[in-house]
Amino acid sequence: MARTNPGVTRRRILDEAIRLFALRGYDATSVTDIQQACGLAGGSGALYKHFPSKQALLETAVRRNLGTMALRRQEVVERVPDDPREALRMMARAVWDVIDGDRDLVRIMLREFTTFPEIFEPMWQGVLATLYRECATWIEAQRALGVVKVADPEATAAVLISSLTYFPLLDLLIGHTPGDLGREAFLAAWTEHAARTLALSPRPGLPRAR
Repeated sequence: MARTNPGVTRRRILDEAIRLFALRGYDATSVTDIQQACGLAGGSGALYKHFPSKQALLETAVRRNLGTMALRRQEVVERVPDDPREALRMMARAVWDVIDGDRDLVRIMLREFTTFPEIFEPMWQGVLATLYRECATWIEAQRALGVVKVADPEATAAVLISSLTYFPLLDLLIGHTPGDLGREAFLAAWTEHAARTLALSPRPGLPRAR
């Protein structure tokens, strides 16, 4: 008889639980549902050999998400281009990567935040709120260098990042993007809008904003 790898079984249980929570909702998904989705006997209690409760699955998924996102953020921070427009594009893609990297968990967070604030607040602070702070820090640094001209880096960062997060979140929730635009079209328009907001010098051949 083939022996089951406990590590593989644990990951499969976690992945299937998050998929079902995102699809059906946390309350509508039972332990039996999760076990059956993993090919385990519904009434066997096999899940409890790996996780003490259904809620522990959410907690574990969030911890895994935080670890993965911390690595991705560090990679971005270490290679931000000197050119401001290139930096803006990288920032935009980094925001989208954060959301795309764990779409099911983000969907669950949006639905269940008020039910499990103690679980999802660290995810918000560790992932999404951090993006706002890092963008504000970048704008402040560029302002100190005389590259950008804004009165309030924090408020400007909030406006820029919120428009970026709205794009994939709307797609995630209802299957439509703002204006049903493709990503590259939205990214090009957002980059130029951000450049004008930050009062960057226009690209060669483009008129200066009035």
